Formats: sequence, C-alpha cells, structure tokens
Amino acid sequence: MLRIDGLNQCYGQSQTLWDIQLEVPRGALLCLMGRNGVGKTTLLKAIMGLVPLRSGTIQCNGEDLAQRPAERRAPLGIGYVPQGRQIFPLLTVEENLRIGLPIRKDRLKRVPEFIYEMFPVLKTMLKRRGGDLSGGQQQQLAIGRALVIAPQLLILDEPTEGIQPNIVHEIGEVIRHLNREQGMTVLLVEQKLGFARQVADRFCILDKGRAVATGPMGDLHDGLVRQYLTV
Repeated sequence: MLRIDGLNQCYGQSQTLWDIQLEVPRGALLCLMGRNGVGKTTLLKAIMGLVPLRSGTIQCNGEDLAQRPAERRAPLGIGYVPQGRQIFPLLTVEENLRIGLPIRKDRLKRVPEFIYEMFPVLKTMLKRRGGDLSGGQQQQLAIGRALVIAPQLLILDEPTEGIQPNIVHEIGEVIRHLNREQGMTVLLVEQKLGFARQVADRFCILDKGRAVATGPMGDLHDGLVRQYLTV
C-alpha cells in the first residue's frame, strides 16, 4: 500500500534521512522504531508532505505523493495522528471530530457512530473544548479525528506518549481492532517495546536516518534491541 524508495531529506545543510527504502503492505501493521532523534517523526512528516524531500519517491496505492501538496494527501485515504496530538484546543470535541467530514467521499454529514463506540468518553464530552480534556482523552480525540475521514492507511506518531496506562491499553485495543478486524493498514511510531510487540506484525528500525533492519515482528531479536533501541 505504501512504498518509499530512495528517500533523502534535509533541513538546510543537515541531512536527516538517507536512502530510505520502506514498504508497508496492505493490511499490515508496521512499527517504525529507533532511539530519539533518528528521523522517525521526520519520515512521517515527509509522507504527509510537511517537510520537503531532497530526492526519492513516496507512493500510496500507486499514487505519487511527492507530486501532491500536503492538503491533497488526506483525500487519498491517509489518516494522520501527529506527535503531541495537536487537537484544536479552543474547538469542542464535536467540532474537532467534524473537521474531517468534508474529505469523505460518501459526503456523510455526521461523525460515524463507530468512533463513539471505540472511544465512549468522547460522546460524553462533545460540547467540551478539546483543551479541557486530559492528555489521554486528547489522544483518543486525535485518533478519532483521523478516523472520521475513513482512512485506508492510518499513521500514528507515538500515540502512547505521556498517556496513563489504562488509556494506553484502550488505544492498543483500538489499533488492533482497526488492523485485524477492519483490515486497516497502520504505520506506527512507538518507543514502548512491549506495546509495539503487542500490536504490530512488522517492524522497521531507523538509526542515524537510515533504515537498518526490517521484517516480521518475530524477527526483532534481543541483539537488535540492545544495538538500536536501548538507551
């Protein structure tokens, strides 16, 4: 579904990504892993058109994303939950969720009920401002907002960061359900090794801006963990 070939990215004179090759098959749940500062978030931003590319290609469902501006990528069926959630704090929960409705191809005018089924707390807080929610509730809102567009590919950047354990569990259950029951393709950045092993079926490790290991999650052995993931 998602294919990246020879991707290089720079901030000024500083190169952050080097010849990235990555494929996320349809229906897979791939976890992008690595220590802080190795380029994980930059790679997601490159996919979403939020940082310029120096060279390389990014294709989703055969469409060349590099030729599309950032605002034209969500209509291709890509939902994005950025690091730090980035909900709109002065808008209500309902207003945050409704933002994605115009992108839907079926012209649906209301928030799909399944989002409230996955995150019941959101339905009880529809009129509250997003900024008044707890961190965990804001993360659920951010994921719900991404799901409103009915994505085929869901991209999540550290969805468990700074979240209380009970909501981490809920988010894990939602991600597994979306992938295994609904067949949604998921690209996940995650630092918690246990969480990654629990939800993902594939992994890719970045180190110093390069993809150094990739494969089925069962191949993520202790040697790779010690070399690239432990601090």
